[in-house]
Amino acid sequence: MEKATLGGGCFWCLEAVFSRVNGVVDVRPGYAGGIVKNPTYEEVCSDTTGHAEVVQITFDPSIITFMDILEIFFDIHDPTTPNRQGNDVGSQYRSIILYHNEEQRKISEEMIKKVEVRLGKKVVTELKPFDAFYEAEEYHHHYFERHPNQPYCRVVISPKVKKFMSHFPEKVRMEGKTTQ
Repeated sequence: MEKATLGGGCFWCLEAVFSRVNGVVDVRPGYAGGIVKNPTYEEVCSDTTGHAEVVQITFDPSIITFMDILEIFFDIHDPTTPNRQGNDVGSQYRSIILYHNEEQRKISEEMIKKVEVRLGKKVVTELKPFDAFYEAEEYHHHYFERHPNQPYCRVVISPKVKKFMSHFPEKVRMEGKTTQ
């Protein structure tokens, strides 16, 4: 198993999408990329910790590659807007890849270049080595599944999930199970 740590706006969105990806065995919302140890949600939202809302993804590289994960990641968020995704504004919502090894760094750099060409815009995704991951409070886990009718879930998260499923049908987990 390998890990990927990504931030692309609200971690509820990323968790909802990546929990549906075939080959992903675990997705945890949390905080990374900052300077404060064990931050709380309130501290991260204060924009003083340096942390971004991220997900830590555990995946089976024999089923899905890191490159595949990044393709999905760049498709479901806007990597050209600094410190925001839609109406979510603040450094905690920045686009960030925290790479776990040199191979992930190289793949991330290649993917950023490809996305810039495809979009015709500068990608502002921060790329930095993984240091620490602080798991979010329990009430953030599986937020979309537990609150599907909440307005933010219907208006923001649901369209991202649908976009993933229509753009990457071959990568959608069938019946909640990881398959090869």
